[in-house]
Amino acid sequence: MPEALPGGQVVARVAAILRALSSSPVGLSTGTVAAAVGLTRSTAYRILRSLAAEGYVDFDEDDSRWVLGTELLVMGTVAAARHDITELALPFVRRLAALTGESAFFSIRRGDETVCLLREEGTFPVRSFVLYEGVRFPLGIASAGLAILAFSDSEDVDAYFRRNSHMERRGYNGHSEAEIRGRMLRTRQLGFAVNPGLIVEGSFGMGAAVFDSAGRAQYSLSITGIEQRFGPGRVPALGRMLLDEAHQLTRRLAVVNPGRAQS
Repeated sequence: MPEALPGGQVVARVAAILRALSSSPVGLSTGTVAAAVGLTRSTAYRILRSLAAEGYVDFDEDDSRWVLGTELLVMGTVAAARHDITELALPFVRRLAALTGESAFFSIRRGDETVCLLREEGTFPVRSFVLYEGVRFPLGIASAGLAILAFSDSEDVDAYFRRNSHMERRGYNGHSEAEIRGRMLRTRQLGFAVNPGLIVEGSFGMGAAVFDSAGRAQYSLSITGIEQRFGPGRVPALGRMLLDEAHQLTRRLAVVNPGRAQS
């Protein structure tokens, strides 16, 4: 859990619990929530009960799982009027799925993570389900976050690794700082990120950074599929498609939201 400001421990805990629940469409048990955010089961349960009383979470009696509540939907609808860019990104995600036949995604950076906002299925019947709406990964793990991290400024990158120096302890084997930095270098050379089964064996992902109006890598377009579909003869062509759509979306964001990044 990120270090809270003085007096903000409860807020930090609530935010961590809501983020954990947002990563699972089917909900989480009390014990799983507690483990995910580093709290005792009793503390997690007290916070969840309080959130439920306000409508921010619900408890599914049949499955004994906590899920996000309708009050968050209301708040999200209000926030979307200013912050929601999924409508802008949707045509690009759909075009990628149609052009490649693979599952296509749009993700956004949130702190030290990426959050998947959009998923569009391709025509190929066998799919990878590593990504779905709401799933979160630390930067540098999935291809979306690797693309974003690779094109972030050096001070931002160094600060990120100071905060996240031991990915292996979080279950991300093969993702030491040295390994991630090596993949970042390769991403900058290619212009796009590749993830050959580093999260789920047999799955392959590719991602391209999308920049906000201040020139910061804050979003990503990506595609995933089974590894057999991403041979050396096809990856360069897929990379060009990704980069073309990412560049077009970057230009579109600059036109529609000029100066928003500074607001």
